[in-house]
Amino acid sequence: MNILILGGGGREHSLAWAVMQNPKCDKLIVAPGNAGIAQIAECASIDIMNPGLVATFAEENAIDFVIVGPEAPLEAGVADRLRAAGIPVFGPSAAAARLESSKSFTKAVCDAAGAPTAGYAHFTDHAAARDYVEDQGAPIVIKADGLAAGKGVVVAETVDQALAALDDMFGGAFGEAGAEVVIEEFMEGEEASFFVLCDGEDALPIGTAQDHKRVGEGDTGPNTGGMGAYSPAPVLTDAVAQKTMDEIVYPTLKEMARRGTPYQGVLYVGLMIRDGQPRLVEYNVRFGDPECQVLMMRLGAQAFDLMHAAAEGRLSECAVNWADDHAMTVVMAAKGYPGAYDKGSVIGGLEDCPADSFRMVFHAGTARERGQFIANGGRVLNVTARGASLREARERAYAMVDRIDWAQGFCRRDIGWRAL
Repeated sequence: MNILILGGGGREHSLAWAVMQNPKCDKLIVAPGNAGIAQIAECASIDIMNPGLVATFAEENAIDFVIVGPEAPLEAGVADRLRAAGIPVFGPSAAAARLESSKSFTKAVCDAAGAPTAGYAHFTDHAAARDYVEDQGAPIVIKADGLAAGKGVVVAETVDQALAALDDMFGGAFGEAGAEVVIEEFMEGEEASFFVLCDGEDALPIGTAQDHKRVGEGDTGPNTGGMGAYSPAPVLTDAVAQKTMDEIVYPTLKEMARRGTPYQGVLYVGLMIRDGQPRLVEYNVRFGDPECQVLMMRLGAQAFDLMHAAAEGRLSECAVNWADDHAMTVVMAAKGYPGAYDKGSVIGGLEDCPADSFRMVFHAGTARERGQFIANGGRVLNVTARGASLREARERAYAMVDRIDWAQGFCRRDIGWRAL
């Protein structure tokens, strides 16, 4: 099969790596890709936000299956356009992708489905939102309603922080994404990520993970897109996972179907778990980044078969073949991230890192210049390893980190500390 993956980050590198393990893959193109992806697949420079261009490219290149990595092309309707052209695609319609692109929509779906989540209020007026925060007090959670590249959520520990977040959002810091705001109660507990494949009718859990959002060790400092992750998540026991399916996922999918927008793709269920009871933090309509990296390391070649079955409505025939193992990824980021950072610094030592089914460096923000890898983003590398235990996976990952020569980069040294 000829396969096209849309995206160019660490998530897409790990998806490409898993797809390449599968013998059904004859040719793999990734658009736009990055310098690491270019080592294992063909990269194509096309505008993945343009549904027509993507469909035309797929037709001209005899693509048999498309995997959409990021959320923004889904919101733009890329999956709809591909389906209209008769090209099988893994990813929800634009209408179903509102589960991520509109937090107020998700809250309305949860209300209708009876899915447990945080109490909330939805605002389009800045002054009314400020009044609500001052009345509720802190801690409190402020969310831009639309897509903000994973950065539109502020967990405010004080009223002043919450008001500053509202000023930023309504002031245009997140563009149109912040024109509407959802304000939620602060939920206590342990956060974890639950991943479920959906084909419009059936749902199949494919794994759990926990990530580290804060930039600093001990989970301190500002939120980021993620500084590392590990799988499985110990807090997401079989009992909690079943509760999540019964009380959150199945009711949501039933409500989406009732609305005429059946959900097909991966559903990333962000959970807050306390005393064995899960509550929904958020839905994402794509694999998490960096959670995808640890899931793909553990799933390997079967990841493609499962995604293909979801796209073709065959999930009822499928089961996940899990090895009894663990995986961890450590994000190496440019100094200054998540604030201002420089691009263009040279990264050495990557050729000394193993690349096999137990150890991989997935590239997130890299480019190639004059035969050298250079940093081309904030989160730049995902140093990922599997092991029989989480401790073994961690030791293997940090051993690779120590081989990488990048003075302008940094990483957290405590990924997995809660579980360990």
